[in-house]
Amino acid sequence: MSWFSDAGAVCPSRERVNTLLRFMEAKEQVKGLRTDLSMRDGECGRQRLVERMESSENRVIGYKAGLTNRAVQEQFGVASPVRGVLLEKMLLPDGADVPADFGSRPMYEPDLLVVVKDAAIHQAKTHLDVLRSLSLVIPFIELPDLLVAEGEKLSAPLIVSLNVGARLGVVGKGISAQATPEFTAALVAMRVVVTDQGGKELASGKGAAVLDHPLNAVLWLVQDLEKSRVRLKAGDMLSLGSFTAPLRPRPGLAVTVRYEGLPGNPTASVRFR
Repeated sequence: MSWFSDAGAVCPSRERVNTLLRFMEAKEQVKGLRTDLSMRDGECGRQRLVERMESSENRVIGYKAGLTNRAVQEQFGVASPVRGVLLEKMLLPDGADVPADFGSRPMYEPDLLVVVKDAAIHQAKTHLDVLRSLSLVIPFIELPDLLVAEGEKLSAPLIVSLNVGARLGVVGKGISAQATPEFTAALVAMRVVVTDQGGKELASGKGAAVLDHPLNAVLWLVQDLEKSRVRLKAGDMLSLGSFTAPLRPRPGLAVTVRYEGLPGNPTASVRFR
């Protein structure tokens, strides 16, 4: 399948978007996608894809940052993260029961959501400024779909065109964002631990794994959205990136992510069937 058909093409056609959506719905891995795209191509592909997925019952509710690990950025030859779009039906409640094959190439990742309190976030310059414009920090297990077959080449613009793999995510119980130096320090120092139903540790990472500080992902998203003339509003959600490498779901696995060091050590859980 050729997502972008001809050399020099800027946007995929409606027909090609529909073809990609059929692959997604059938949970089939995609092969042969072009990687020689500009970031402009990728952003237009993302826009076309989101436009087809969005509806009055599946509205845009936020944005996600991807490639938030420095080593991964070097792998793809970029110096910054990439942005995807979150839609309402992507978010599932804590403890959700999800098919292990929920996507073409499903993964799960310990992530973090924050909820925007007001548009003053666009004036934020520091971590404390960011926290003043957030209402909640929420445990979040992202369930991305990598879509492309294993072994296929990827590029950052191609990842953007596929909406950075946004598919599903499980939302835990949020805690209040506190605009204090102590809360800022807790976010970067926290240990994010992934365990199975027997308590076995499957993975772990520090808050600093996301752009050296999770709130740096907020600052980056705000700046990147402004380039597209998008203004955040109260209630918008931001997904900040994974604290570990992606993990593979399997039937019968139940996963809990615990954020050790944040107030109350909040958690989020998902079960795969």
